[in-house]
Amino acid sequence: MEYKRLGSSELLVSKIGLGTMTYGQQNTIAEAHEQLDYAIAQGINFIDTAEMYPVPPNAETQGRTEKYIGEWFAQPRIKQQRDKLIIATKIIGTGRNYKWLRDDAIAALSRKNILQAVDDSLKRLQTDYIDLYQIHWPDRNVPMFGQVAFEPQQEREIVTIAEQLETFAELMQAGKIRHLGVSNETAWGICEFSHTAKQLGLPKILSIQNAYSLINRTFDSHLAEACYREQVSLLAYSPLAFGHLSGKYIQGSETNTRITLFPSFGQRYNKVNVKSATAEYAAIAKKYDLPLSQLALAFVRSRWFVASTIVGATTMEQLKENIDSASIQLNTEILADIDNVHARYFNPAP
Repeated sequence: MEYKRLGSSELLVSKIGLGTMTYGQQNTIAEAHEQLDYAIAQGINFIDTAEMYPVPPNAETQGRTEKYIGEWFAQPRIKQQRDKLIIATKIIGTGRNYKWLRDDAIAALSRKNILQAVDDSLKRLQTDYIDLYQIHWPDRNVPMFGQVAFEPQQEREIVTIAEQLETFAELMQAGKIRHLGVSNETAWGICEFSHTAKQLGLPKILSIQNAYSLINRTFDSHLAEACYREQVSLLAYSPLAFGHLSGKYIQGSETNTRITLFPSFGQRYNKVNVKSATAEYAAIAKKYDLPLSQLALAFVRSRWFVASTIVGATTMEQLKENIDSASIQLNTEILADIDNVHARYFNPAP
């Protein structure tokens, strides 16, 4: 396993990270612990979760993923390795009706809510500190989760970035979180978080966790530039586009998968050119005798701005294939074929 520096920090994260959002919904605690054991045995040190997980979010299961990880952490053999593991979790943003999380969910990133969210996550995770604490989505009005147009009429009252950073600084001083990241952010957000931190002497963000895959390369332009100039790394989620880039949906016959079980949860992948583009990438994979999933993951891992490619799986077979992609290096010929398809099917699932 290779490791890469996270942003401007000294933190080294495995170039493949373990995503956990199925734990507690599609995966049992025993399956979750089997995946965690296997992942660290393969050299993965970066484990990503969120207070909202598992997905789709609801009051009954909320926090179960962190609890499963916490019970794994509590084992003496894992406790001995805690300082070698990088655990990342997230606080919800504003604009979703998740009132079961906290009474004051409308002002999701208020000081009160951030302090409570961190303490709750620490308790569930059974750890004294969180290595990377992330804002799951911005407090302000932004297009996200498949939306592409900014709509000024959706503006609302917000907790300022300075106020957010002041609270995170307090938590860092208390030793409860080590580093800070954002998720589902924009180029403006990256720059504003960075500049506010510099101006006020507050903690700098190290990472952004956004969707990135063969069929969603919107990060390549404005976000890539912002991250380069501000020394922020991408933690790429959905590198297999909710399973589309495993090839299993090309024939349309799959059942009992995340998209078939929860059809409203992957709306960005219902767009017109997704299947056509996926079929083209599948043809490239076949040409070079690679599983489509490994081609897709190797591509994401090859991008200069990606620190870790987050993989998630409901079966050990899927997880092993995904992690095995770490050994694959794409040559210039394969990358040229990929870019030719990208030119014809430009970001079909932004």
